[in-house]
Amino acid sequence: MVSEVAAVIRIAGITRESVVDGPGLRFVIFAQGCPHRCAGCHNPETWDFEGGREVDEEELLKLIQESKLIRGVTFSGGEPFAQAKGFASLAGRIKEMGLDLVTYTGYTFEEILAKSKEDRDTERLLKLTDLLVDGPYLSHERDLSLPFRGSRNQRLILVPASLAAGRVVLADL
Repeated sequence: MVSEVAAVIRIAGITRESVVDGPGLRFVIFAQGCPHRCAGCHNPETWDFEGGREVDEEELLKLIQESKLIRGVTFSGGEPFAQAKGFASLAGRIKEMGLDLVTYTGYTFEEILAKSKEDRDTERLLKLTDLLVDGPYLSHERDLSLPFRGSRNQRLILVPASLAAGRVVLADL
């Protein structure tokens, strides 16, 4: 019998309690490494794929379990879909804990959906996400009055409803 090894993820850091990275009180994991490198990015220190530190999912799950008041977990960046295998594995365990999942990405929903047809880890991470904040940060679209995002081109997408409808269904937050 082959034992399953916990996923290892490269992260830039965590925030144990946040109210600005999705609805409710959230535990936030910042992925390390981002191919988008958006001008004006809020987290440019997360761009280097060799930066940050590696952590296994058991360590992250322990920290999440210690956060008794959170509503859910947010994957932010860096680009979580650049490490889809590790984040999908962690997402599955988070969902088993009864927590919701918000994922930020510089890709559009349509790009991720197309990639998910060829990559099972991308498909799994997308399907486990409840709310997707998609699209690159565009400094000329900057609007700090928007909930949970920095530029007007970024969308808050209800992933399960979108997948069921076969089209993007936006959250009204």
